[in-house]
This record gives sequence, structure tokens and C-alpha cells, in this order.
Amino acid sequence: MFVIGMVLLSQNTKFSLNLIISEKDSLGPVFGLYVVTDRALSRGLSESEVARLAYSGGADIVQLRMKTECGKEMLEEAITIKRYALEYHKLFIVNDRIDIALLSDADGVHLGQTDIPVKEARKLLGNNKIIGKSVHNVEEAIAAVSEGADYLGVGSIFTTTTKRDAKQSLGLEILTCIKNAVDIPIVAIGGIDRDNVESVIATGVEAIAMVSAVVSENDIAKTTKEMKTLITMAKPNISKSTLW
Repeated sequence: MFVIGMVLLSQNTKFSLNLIISEKDSLGPVFGLYVVTDRALSRGLSESEVARLAYSGGADIVQLRMKTECGKEMLEEAITIKRYALEYHKLFIVNDRIDIALLSDADGVHLGQTDIPVKEARKLLGNNKIIGKSVHNVEEAIAAVSEGADYLGVGSIFTTTTKRDAKQSLGLEILTCIKNAVDIPIVAIGGIDRDNVESVIATGVEAIAMVSAVVSENDIAKTTKEMKTLITMAKPNISKSTLW
């Protein structure tokens, strides 16, 4: 088995995600870079253009987030991003919209606390698609796992203006608490940048989600590569006992 960031090269993408940290004793911790699109921040670039640049720079997952655009436009972007995901052998997640995920054959969806419950989404998506769930505390995390979520998005870890309705500055401690309470991958999000990414990785999370720190930059591919390098370089500085 060959692991690239958060992607295990397998036809079964849900199986891939669940095996990210398998064989961890021999492979060591595996960290991924998860880029979330935001048209308002991407300097006129479309979501698919951002995705292509992020994948080319080394992003392991791209999430398509389009909160205000029409379904037709979102589907067009999703279909294009899926093509890039296949080209770069990476994963593609759709925010909220199960219908768009199905029609574009995305690898999965990411759901919020007020979206369709994971168990209901599973009925539509089947067992081979990835379902992520946003959580903000241990109770929500345990509930999401019991519903059948494949990974958890936890944040906002630091203060962020990208998502103004997000719960702000939950802090690093919440990552450690949730990490100790559940056994599925955790993606940390919210205000994470090159200055604090190492401290986030030290909590043992499997992936770092970035929005403005990547998509608002003039050279998205270059920035993505730099962020991925920071994540990779941080790994040797973290003891195995801290992580596992």
C-alpha cells in the first residue's frame, strides 16, 4: 500500500480514508493538507482553477464550498474539479450538497451540524463515499462517530474571518480532547497559517484545512507547496508518544 498525504491509492475512497493511519507503526504519522475553496478570497479565480492549482502544489484534498452560487454553476465546477482530482490522484469533497456530490461523483461530502444527519446522508451516498462532519466539542464528536462519520472537521481553532458564523478560537486543547475521545481522522480548521501550523500538528490531527492562507495568495500552487512542506517538516519534531 502506498500512502500519499491523506490518499491511499485505492478504488474505494472511503476505505482509503479509514486506512490513512493504518500501519502507523511502520509508516509513521501521515499528515494531509486539505484546501477549502472560497470565491470571495480567490482573486477572481474560479473554484476549479483554485482546485487545480492546489492539487498541483500538493494538496491532498480539496473541498468545494459554494454557499451563494446556483446549483448549475456549482455542478459545473464540481465536475471539473473531479477531473482534476483524478488527474492528480487526490480526493475531492463537496460541502453540504449531497446532490452535487452524487452528480459529480465526488469522493464525498462534508456536513455541518445543521445539515442532513450523517446516517441519512449515508442512505443516499452509500458506503463507499466519505462523509465528514463539523464538530466543536467532544460530545458532538462522539455523536458524529456514532452516526457513521468518516472524519471530523474541528474548528475554528483560531480566530478567523473566513467563516463568520463559525465558533471562534476553540483552541488547541479541544483537538487533544477530541483526539483522545474518537478513533477516526481529524481535520483541524480555522485561522491556521504558516505561523501556527506546527502547534496544530503537535496535537496529533491527521490533516490541516486551510482557506485564506492558501486561496487568497497570488501564487496558490507555490503557497500550497510551501504549506505542505511545513506540515511535512513538522513531523520529525513531534514524538510518537505525543501522537499516539
